[in-house]
Amino acid sequence: MTDSTIKHITTVFPVNVEALKPNLQISRRRSIIREFSLNTTAHGIPGIARSKSIPNRIFWTISTIAFTGILLYFIIQSIKGYFSYPSQTLLGPYEEWPQIFPAVTICNYSPLRLDLFIGPFLNYTRSLNLTQSNDTTKITRIQASYIRDFFQYKLNRGETLNEYFFSLDSMLISCVYNRQNCSTDDFTPILSDLYGLCYTFNAKNKQIRNGSLFSISDNGALGLLSLQLYTHSHQYVPYFSDASGIAGAVHDNAEIPLVLQSETFFGPGKKHRASFNKEKYVFLGPPYAECRDDIPPMLQSTYHLFSNADYTYSPYQYFYVCMQTYTYLTCGCLNPDFWSMKYIVLSNSTEPITTVPLCNVTDSCYKEAIDRFQLTSEIWDIYCPKQISKCSSTKFTTRFSSLTAPSPWLMDDIKAFVNSSNVPLPENWEQTWRTEIQNSYVAIDFACESLMVESFEQSESITFVDLISTIGGHTGLWIGISFLSLMEIIEMTYRLIRHHCLLLQRRIQGEYNIHL
Repeated sequence: MTDSTIKHITTVFPVNVEALKPNLQISRRRSIIREFSLNTTAHGIPGIARSKSIPNRIFWTISTIAFTGILLYFIIQSIKGYFSYPSQTLLGPYEEWPQIFPAVTICNYSPLRLDLFIGPFLNYTRSLNLTQSNDTTKITRIQASYIRDFFQYKLNRGETLNEYFFSLDSMLISCVYNRQNCSTDDFTPILSDLYGLCYTFNAKNKQIRNGSLFSISDNGALGLLSLQLYTHSHQYVPYFSDASGIAGAVHDNAEIPLVLQSETFFGPGKKHRASFNKEKYVFLGPPYAECRDDIPPMLQSTYHLFSNADYTYSPYQYFYVCMQTYTYLTCGCLNPDFWSMKYIVLSNSTEPITTVPLCNVTDSCYKEAIDRFQLTSEIWDIYCPKQISKCSSTKFTTRFSSLTAPSPWLMDDIKAFVNSSNVPLPENWEQTWRTEIQNSYVAIDFACESLMVESFEQSESITFVDLISTIGGHTGLWIGISFLSLMEIIEMTYRLIRHHCLLLQRRIQGEYNIHL
């Protein structure tokens, strides 16, 4: 009604003028909400808005609430599934070209060289009245039982054992990689608790070939390392080794050689062939998998002890350092079985301590400490936090075969090498040299079998896009809401806010006019 009509009515009928004026605020707010309810693309709400009867309105209201509840259940389950971080492993071979030739580590099965070891060792046993023998050319079974004590004695005095081990130049007859000669300069030495000095070909070393690595395709070939080795088995220390030959392993170039965990034995009198295939393992890392690739500060400080090799994080190395540290803090000495890791790193230090002593072999303290360390998770959490596997690693599966060797026409060359080495010859060498060569000669071909790489890659089972798509599917299925429906809600909210702001502005303006 217009103002003139209202005034006319009030002159005829005595009524309140303000009561006849329409409530523009309520009608405008209701019209905005009703317009949204009738036109929204979301299901259920238009049914409630256009209902002409109370039963019909109750039906649509109950239906909308019920399906909204079902929708919320499925959305919550989808979100919980996403945050459980499920994963899947994708398997599949692919061709990698060019491909880096792996690292190859070799060790003489017996670490000690008798002619270098026997003199100092017998002096040690006599100084302690451990044996009464005056024979300086043989080691008895009883004397051999004190070799570990001798190691502990020498190392605790700050001396080295390297002088008693077989050098590479005394073992390496020839080295050929892809039809090109290689030499001892292409090998990185590393200590092993079981095999003494080992030697790694093609390790990632900053001081070898300016840090560059051999590729499988070098010199137009397909990755073949041929080694001829001589073990000098007649110089093995009696009762310390139970066989003769070479221990070897194929591993990643940036991996610390842990021959004890992946060793393969190559016996004498044979030409062996180790054909390898490459495998790659990639994990997503937290929160999908407990893994890491960074080197913990506690471990990083020990890496300068590895002859300038540029090694990556090693879970095994981390484990051994943690175990040695706990053993030292418990017993005041280190496990003598891991004498090559004669250092610890304390939690409040960034440098390794290399002057700690080894425990006596007969000391039971270090054995009990090792048992506690390996069996008690609380100790692990304190001394070896986040000792977990690598997120990315490379492994090599190897197939082996062998032939009888050496051929008769190689005998003279091998004999010349043995004669020129600095290792004393066996007795009656001139009469028995052919037999001696058969007992010590080892030839190994490390060959790339295929350029195909087997990949094991962990991937997300549910990505964020999958989560959004799942939620969108459920909202569309149960109540018909889409992103455009959300825009409609935003539009309605905006119109309501704008309407209230205009009312507030008019009210303030009216109060201002009254005061004027």
